Parts: sequence; C-alpha cells; structure tokens
Amino acid sequence: MRVFLAVASKGGGSAEPLLDSVIRQAEDLIEQAFPVPADTVTSARHRFPGAVLLGWGNEGDSRTRPELVTATRDAAIGVTGRLLDWDDVGRLLGPSSSGLSMGEIALGTRGCFSAIRIEPGGLTAVTDMTRACGIFYAQTPELHIVGNRALLVHLVARGGGPVAWDVRALQSMVRQGYFLSDETPFEGVAALPPSSTLEVRDGTGHERIRRITTVPLPTAGPVPTSSRGRRAAIEGLAEALVETVRPLTDQVNLALTGGRDSRLMAALLHAAGVPFRATTNGLDDHPDVVIARRIAAKLGVEHNVIAPKRTERRDAVLVEHPLRRTHEVLRTCEGMTSAYESIVEYLPYSSKLTMSGQSGEILRGGFLYSQGNPAPAAMRRRVDAFFLKDEAFFTDDANAHARELATPWRERAETDPAGALDHIYVTYRVGRWHAAARAGSLRRGDAVQPFLDNRVVGAALALDPLWRRSEEVVHELIGIFAPRLRGIPLEGAEWRFRAERTPSRWESLLARRRSSTPKKPAAPKPKGGGSSWNWRTSPGERLTAVLRDGVLGNGVLWDLVRKDAVEEMFAAPVVKQPALAWNLYTVGAMLSGAYPGDAPGDLDPIEVLIPSTS
Repeated sequence: MRVFLAVASKGGGSAEPLLDSVIRQAEDLIEQAFPVPADTVTSARHRFPGAVLLGWGNEGDSRTRPELVTATRDAAIGVTGRLLDWDDVGRLLGPSSSGLSMGEIALGTRGCFSAIRIEPGGLTAVTDMTRACGIFYAQTPELHIVGNRALLVHLVARGGGPVAWDVRALQSMVRQGYFLSDETPFEGVAALPPSSTLEVRDGTGHERIRRITTVPLPTAGPVPTSSRGRRAAIEGLAEALVETVRPLTDQVNLALTGGRDSRLMAALLHAAGVPFRATTNGLDDHPDVVIARRIAAKLGVEHNVIAPKRTERRDAVLVEHPLRRTHEVLRTCEGMTSAYESIVEYLPYSSKLTMSGQSGEILRGGFLYSQGNPAPAAMRRRVDAFFLKDEAFFTDDANAHARELATPWRERAETDPAGALDHIYVTYRVGRWHAAARAGSLRRGDAVQPFLDNRVVGAALALDPLWRRSEEVVHELIGIFAPRLRGIPLEGAEWRFRAERTPSRWESLLARRRSSTPKKPAAPKPKGGGSSWNWRTSPGERLTAVLRDGVLGNGVLWDLVRKDAVEEMFAAPVVKQPALAWNLYTVGAMLSGAYPGDAPGDLDPIEVLIPSTS
C-alpha cells in the first residue's frame, strides 16, 4: 500500500518555512493515517519551490513496481493502485510529446490507480473511471493539500488536529453504510470525482488557485440488433479483460464463491493460462463452498476452504466484539465504510497476487443487478430509495441534506433511470464504498482487479445497462473463457436472461404438464441451519444486546436520527435491521472518539448461536 500527500503553497514569501512545518507534522501524523505497523513503513519525498510530495509504503523491496516517488528535474509523481504497464508512470510524469495533459493521459492508461504529481509551485492529481483509489483534497488560507488518505489531509489542514467531524455528511453513512456524495467524515475534506483532474496553478493574481475538471462516464449505446453484433460487443469486452491478466506469470489466489463474478474471474484466469488456486470462506455446507468446490474441480485447480471460528459445542460462531471490529474498520477505511462490512484483516505485506469478483456488478448493469422490476417508474423509486432510505429514522435536517444530494440523480432518472442506477453504482458503490474497503487488501498485498481497469470499465459502460442487467453478457463471457462451467448452477437465482425470458408455447405446455404431475415429497433440510445462515443478517440476542447498548447509550447520534425511532428499532430481542444497527454503531463510535486513537483493550468475542432447523 502506498500513501501520498502533496502540498502546494498559495503563494507568498513564507512558503518554504510553512512547508518545512507541514513536513514535520505529516511525519508525526502518518502513524495515525496509515493502518499498518509503523516498523513496516518506508518513506520518500521530493520538493520543489512552493510544493512538496511525501510518500510512505509498506511494500518492502518491490522489484515489480517503480520507486515510491519517481522524480525528474521538473516533476515528481506518486502512483497508488496498479498499472497494467508500470512504464506508464513515465507518461504520467510528463511532459507529453503529444501535448496531452496528465488527465488526458490518465484516461487512456490501463489499470486501477490514482496519481499525484508536483511541479515547482504547483501540483496535479488524477483519478481513473472508478476512483477506486481515492484522492482527497482540502485547503487552508496558505496551502492546497491533496492526498490519498483523507484523515492525513484533514489533520495537516488543521495543523495537526484535533479532528472536526462533518456530522451532517454522516447521514449517508448511517443510511447506506457509505457515502453517496463526494463528502467525507472530515470537515473541509472532499473526494475527487471519477475521471477527474485537480490542478493547482498560478491564477490571474498572485495566488495559486485550484481547478477541478471531470470527464463524464461513458454513455451507453443501444443493444446490437443482430446476434453477430452482440457477439462482437461481448468479444471486445472479453479482449479487454484478457489484457488485464495476460502479463501475470505468478500464481494468483482467487477468492471464489458460488456466484457470477468470481466465477468469471476463474474462467478468465483459466482462459489466459494464468496459474491460480481458489479460496472460499464459509461453513462446509454453505452453497458458496459447495459450488466453488465444483468450479475448482472442473477447472482442475486447488481449492481451500476457510471455516469461521465456532464454539467447542459447534452450535455458535465467535464474532469479534463490535467495538474492536468497528475500531479496525474505522482505522482502515477512515470512517467511510460501516463495520457491518467484513474488510480484509491485516497481514504483513506479501507480493503474492490476489483476485476476487468484487465490483463485478459493473458488468451486470451496476445497481440494476439487484433491480427486480425494470419498469422506469420502479427504477426512479430505486434512485429515491438510495438517498432517502429509512427516512422516518432521520431528523428533518438530515433528510433535507439527503434530498439535496439526490437532486441531480433524480433529475437524470426522469429521462434515463437505467443509466442513473448504472452510474450511481460506479460513482458511489465502487468509488466510495469499495475505494474505502479495499484499503484492507491493499495494505497486505497486490490486488489484481480486472473489473476496475480503465478500459474494461469503459467497454462495459458503453454497453446498454439493461442488456448487462440481463446477465447475458457475463454468461457469454464465461462461455468464451471456460465453456465447461456452463452446467454448474449459481448460488441463489438462475441467470436473469433465462428466468425473465418469455417461455415459448412448447415450454408453456410442458410447464403445465409438469404442474399437473404429483410432486415427490421434498427432501428434509439439513439440521444446524448452516447452509445459508449468516451472523451479520441474523445477529441473535447476544450481539443485538451489545449493539443496542452501544447505540442507545451514545447521545452523539441524535442530531442525525430520531431517538424514539431508534429505540423502537431495538425494542425486540433481535434487531430486525442489522445493517442499520451496525451503521449506527459505527458512526456513534466515530463521533464519540473511538477513532482516531488506540484500539480498545481486550474485549471478549460474542457468541452468535447458529439457528437450528430441527
């Protein structure tokens, strides 16, 4: 993982002493902002008159990546994430012989990355199409501050601290568990949008000014009318995917489930001839484990299963105490992901390659993948629901702010509801939730993420979102890469294009004939409730009690949510909205001072009973 901070003065004679002070502050603060052990961190810096770039990393001696900070006589750059071709660092460093700006070069660069470059007296920062590697910015009367860790940007802007929370912005964290905006938990700090360039340059007066330019996400075309046209469009996306893994020669560890997206990754690696092994988390009879085992066997690859910890009686799972879990999530994700989510725990950095199917919904229409009713009115209601979810729980001010954030998306949904749901997914679910959560994996290794590659995202978004929602595109990609996987069932629902297809006359007749045939008695369900049970969605009484005490005993939340509504939610022995409960617990812990700071002391794990179906 690489952390960067760039600071440029706004002009004036006191710039250099001020930058000296900023460097000292940042070096003192990095331990709070970089969620790895301090003794694993190396650093680098480069300085020009009026600007400085600081970098920190925990990757050790990496032979496959450029130096932490790459510099020439005229510029210095830091790149975080992954480039398909690391020689592109030189192109981003400039100057470009073609006359392209850094932002224009970034748009055509393959990979999932962001970059910050400084020059004498100025700086430039860029994000890719997903901003899955986030960039954050702030300013003071004397300085422009840009970095890829929001807490560090905030603390430097405040002269070392303390933290000032943007409480109003946190309504989205309570509602969804991540930000549906460019806001952050930190007052005065914002996230750079996707496909954006931030530049600090000399203005018309004596002060250097900040300018942000954003390129809109690609506009989708219509569904090809011929089977040949559809095949060509899918093959173009297939080639873009293959290019993302073609350079890989070392073995990859793939997190494999029974769903669609990690299956596509397995098929992709198989087609490209990349050696890999598969790992699945879960109880032995969980559908993910059962189906992943079949996929691995069909492709002839090693499959490992990691089971959750259970009590000696094996009638419960042991869950880390919510306060310890929440502190680690806050520390890693900087208050931009709820502790309801399971982030990757820290391990020493490893150069071994990892992959998963995370964010594969980009190829399935973004938020359309979970849109049951594709009627325009239903899609418009879904857009509203994202921003105004659980409206009755929130204060009038919190709901007013949510409506303000929803306005541009609601306006777009009036004419293009499918496109709105598609782009909300990339802009916020990937660009905010995934960008925050992936810090957990980046700090421990080199994640390969084909779904987030610039060209793959562009090729996917250019395809009609409702066509991608049908899942025909992903199904055909799997067929191209690994035809032998076609017959293996999915965990959960059938392929959508099959489930929603209008049956032929013959199929209708056959279905009626089958319905008139006496059915065999259903097979008994296995005892133990382990097949599809999940402690996060079924927290039980003990975990509910801990969450209840943490939320109701914390008065810092009542500027965002109505106390009476929250008390009613927790009235039952088992909370019926566990995600909302965790979101409340996370934001409450943040606002009450649990983060930033030291981890809480020893707290016993919580037993969550596995329900029995006997």
